[in-house]
Amino acid sequence: MNTDLTLYNINKMDNMKNTFNRRLPQLKAQYTALITRPNEINGVGNGIFDRWKYPVLTAAHTPLFWRYDLNEKTNPFLMERFGINGVFNAGAIKWNNSYLLITRVEGSDRKSFFAIAESPNGIDQFKFWDSPLHMPVSGEPETNIYDIRLTRHEDGYIYGVFCTERKDPSAPPADQSSAIAQCGIARTRNMVDWERLADLQTPSPQQRNVVLHPELVGGKYAFYTRPQDGFINAGNGGGIGLGLSASITNAVVEKETIIDPRIYHTINEAKNGLGPAPLRTRLGWLHLAHGVRNTAAGLRYTLYLFMTDLHDLTRVIYRPGGYFIAPKGEERVGDVSNVVFSNGWIADEDGAVFIYYASSDTRMHVATTTVEKLLDYVVNTPADEYHSAGSARTLQRIIDNNKAYIDAPRPEILGN
Repeated sequence: MNTDLTLYNINKMDNMKNTFNRRLPQLKAQYTALITRPNEINGVGNGIFDRWKYPVLTAAHTPLFWRYDLNEKTNPFLMERFGINGVFNAGAIKWNNSYLLITRVEGSDRKSFFAIAESPNGIDQFKFWDSPLHMPVSGEPETNIYDIRLTRHEDGYIYGVFCTERKDPSAPPADQSSAIAQCGIARTRNMVDWERLADLQTPSPQQRNVVLHPELVGGKYAFYTRPQDGFINAGNGGGIGLGLSASITNAVVEKETIIDPRIYHTINEAKNGLGPAPLRTRLGWLHLAHGVRNTAAGLRYTLYLFMTDLHDLTRVIYRPGGYFIAPKGEERVGDVSNVVFSNGWIADEDGAVFIYYASSDTRMHVATTTVEKLLDYVVNTPADEYHSAGSARTLQRIIDNNKAYIDAPRPEILGN
């Protein structure tokens, strides 16, 4: 009898039995450290907003009991059974003094579902509710749902509008990527029980970025849309549109008026779409949107702001030039690189604003600012003049205005 071989087999069996008990405390400790890690402001910033150092949500923030079978008999090696690929593109709302994000959670199978994460302060300690949000189905079941926008509406409901995606039935058999995107609508009063309404109908063949305005307009529901000819390319469509519907339970927009068009050689030359529902301010409706342009490395997504009149939603009164937030550092790396995207922000009663944005279809971040800072930025940032000579003139005006301050003697710094 080979004693050494027998001892080897016994040790091997013991190691297999102990794998579960060894891994479980390690996973728990790692998870607890992640969700309790304090966040911190990342650097001096640009004076407009503060980036926070750590992502507020990642795939690793999802509960262990989602990803792992915790029964030692059926999972002795404690393997991950349900893989999570990313947590991103979250709608946001303040609810019962907590900050809620309804996130797009994408599994390893490429299917997305909604799940709610909650934080006491809006910058860290986000923890997922035990179960995902089971969105009711309307009509033909969609293959994928994602990118929900939340609107606390004056009619008393909280609405979620989101993208519903189904395979394009007209695509040839060899094409397994073409899809038709439309806008799904659901509503709730308690963030738990959701009523699914009929999908929005518009004249456009594709709708991927729809937002519900928080107030009625002439007794009608107002939708910000993005008319597109194709699932990926805007074609002759594109731009942020506005349309009215007499009903919300069977919403139909018959006409879309473009209020923020795509423009050549800008941050939104390829596509653009509204992010979260706009904020009502003393000067106008404040809008956060995303713009897309083509580069040699592929599409680049950035965020920008503009403002519309309080009484005429189609009239843009301020449009700062350039982007507001662009992917930076590790934000540029992920499943779809060089992308920032936002469909959720929260304005507190004290004027603080929490901007939740995703990077590269992978993780969620937060940037903080105030309503007054955003108003200053939108009103006083020069508009894009759409050509190089105009950009140079704008810069020269700033330089000329600053000369008196540049050349002025500096006061001596007192103290040690």
